[in-house]
Amino acid sequence: MLRLTEIKLAVGHPAGNIRTAILKRLGITEDELISYVIFKRGVDARKAHAILFTYTLNVEVRDETAILAKFAQDPHVKTAPDTRYRFVAQAPKNPAARPIVIGMGPAGLFAGLLLAQMGYRPLILERGKAVRERTKDTFGLWRQGVLNPESNVQFGEGGAGTFSDGKLYSQIKDPRHLGRKVLDEFVKAGAPEEILYVSHPHIGTFRLVGMVEKMRETIGQLGGEIRFESRVDDIEIVDGAVRGVVLASGERIATDHLVLAVGHSARDTFEMIHRRGIYIEAKPFSIGFRIEHPQSLIDSARFGKNAGNELLGAADYKLVHHASNGRTVYSFCMCPGGTVVAATSEPGRVVTNGMSQYSRNERNANAGIVVGITPEDYPGDPLAGVAFQRFWESQAYKLGGGTYQAPGQLLSDFLAGRPSTGLGSVQPSYTPGVHLTDLSAALPDYAIAAIKEALPAFAKQIKGFDLPDAVLTGVETRTSSPIRIKRNAGDLQSINTRGLYPTGEGAGYAGGILSAAVDGIEVAEAVALSIAAKSN
Repeated sequence: MLRLTEIKLAVGHPAGNIRTAILKRLGITEDELISYVIFKRGVDARKAHAILFTYTLNVEVRDETAILAKFAQDPHVKTAPDTRYRFVAQAPKNPAARPIVIGMGPAGLFAGLLLAQMGYRPLILERGKAVRERTKDTFGLWRQGVLNPESNVQFGEGGAGTFSDGKLYSQIKDPRHLGRKVLDEFVKAGAPEEILYVSHPHIGTFRLVGMVEKMRETIGQLGGEIRFESRVDDIEIVDGAVRGVVLASGERIATDHLVLAVGHSARDTFEMIHRRGIYIEAKPFSIGFRIEHPQSLIDSARFGKNAGNELLGAADYKLVHHASNGRTVYSFCMCPGGTVVAATSEPGRVVTNGMSQYSRNERNANAGIVVGITPEDYPGDPLAGVAFQRFWESQAYKLGGGTYQAPGQLLSDFLAGRPSTGLGSVQPSYTPGVHLTDLSAALPDYAIAAIKEALPAFAKQIKGFDLPDAVLTGVETRTSSPIRIKRNAGDLQSINTRGLYPTGEGAGYAGGILSAAVDGIEVAEAVALSIAAKSN
């Protein structure tokens, strides 16, 4: 099989044009081409008046050896890599204590799925509820302002990614094509097949709910077990090795292989593992606001006359500005045709995030506009970043009126340094609602200054980005985990606690659904290899 890259065709081209392009590119006749498959399709929108689809194709020809010799110096004609997944081990007939996975976000879900597929019958412990019950609790905050601290946007089956845009792309290095394994499993669970080839695949919240349920069912059929509303309050460690966990109910469950996939908001778990002496360290993350524009404005700026084209869908963007005070400001988790959502998990605090459905057809585009910070900005013990997040989330709660409404401000007023008193053409999507105020007290001064500098600069890249009526909503603090649970590079175990396998966003080793899922797969493989080694 050949791999052809950089095949460019106009948006809306007839399907037959791909075949014609292959024949022309390789200089072969119709009968020499056996078949082709679209491996990846990207969009080149650098010229809004001439937008192109850019294809990566897997092509089968009659004389592959001759073609490879002919194009030996051409980087865009190569042998297609083998992207099939192969299991690293299979469980022994009578395994010892089953491995336990704490958390059922993307990392925990895929760690559990892979362990089940290899025959290890994992036990998955999730502090929150099953995804449909969790959805009801989440809507309770969004619609009635009632927070369930154990079942919300952050906690429950599917993890924080369930209430997001469902983005399935990442910039991680993936030489083993584990990301393909993730996408294949999602398609088996009901995702549209296009996620296998579009360059920026996404699923959306409603589809993710059904997929997560299907994957849970698969784990159960393979001998795994999932227990909801089962918060782990302690980890038993003897002589530097895991021996079991203790649930909030007091129940003890033995294990010597524990996957910790708790997500970036499990602050009580972070405190517990710190008390237990498990090595953690503070790490950088980012803080900022959500910004909302009319989706039509972003479509026009990015796609020009092609705005509204169904093949292109809702336009997105990615922006970066290096401010004069040394801070980097960038767009984060951009959600085309989406909504800003209440994402707190603790009483008396306000946190924002963004999400989209698969259709991406809501009136507004939103994205985080965030500023990078480092442990130097919050010196102290390894949990100082958690305290830093909590301070600004509590401040947002106060600025929003103390009712889980989010503090908001029009872009023009934010730049001018005056409180907003009324909305303009952009209606914010955040529920339970937006309380207009002055956001200058919602973040540290250095972050406010950097964002004020970045917004006009972004308008030079996206025409109209500095729309006076655009709405800023605060605060975005959960961009990534404020800690890293450091692990060995080889066996992926905690550097000072044998049998503990930190994984995913909460451990500081991923950022998004795909990278967390890939990390979960790698940790599952490490667990399987460790059990296999002990069995021999």
